[in-house]
Amino acid sequence: MKISLGTDHAGYHHKEALKKHLETIGHTVIDFGTDSTEAVDYPDFIRPAAQAVVDGKSEIGVVFGGSGNGEAITANKVKGVRCALCWNVETGQLAKKHNNANVLSFGARQTSIDEMIAIVNAWMAAEFEGGRHEIRINKIELEE
Repeated sequence: MKISLGTDHAGYHHKEALKKHLETIGHTVIDFGTDSTEAVDYPDFIRPAAQAVVDGKSEIGVVFGGSGNGEAITANKVKGVRCALCWNVETGQLAKKHNNANVLSFGARQTSIDEMIAIVNAWMAAEFEGGRHEIRINKIELEE
């Protein structure tokens, strides 16, 4: 699977850890940066990672920041992205099962690296349930 990653400076270490984990288990990672803990503006890295999912360059994406909130907001501005801010395994599973999230967001200051990896693994293993959840997603994605 191809997975896009994007982060600001606060999420750099989480991104690097997830990148290593994903590559170790056989996935291809497209890394949109940033490449250090030097302060940057998160939209410059989050938007391209999210856009890659919509454009089909990656199948899913994961974005990181200090809280993960700005990153989720930025990713969700990209039409076709359903980004969920997650903080435990259950929220990761439900992001896929109920929301068919194609991008996850993490707050590096709120979630440990080990917990974040467990959440991503659970999200990737979960299946979208469709049914009533698909009806709701279709309502979200209505043209304005």
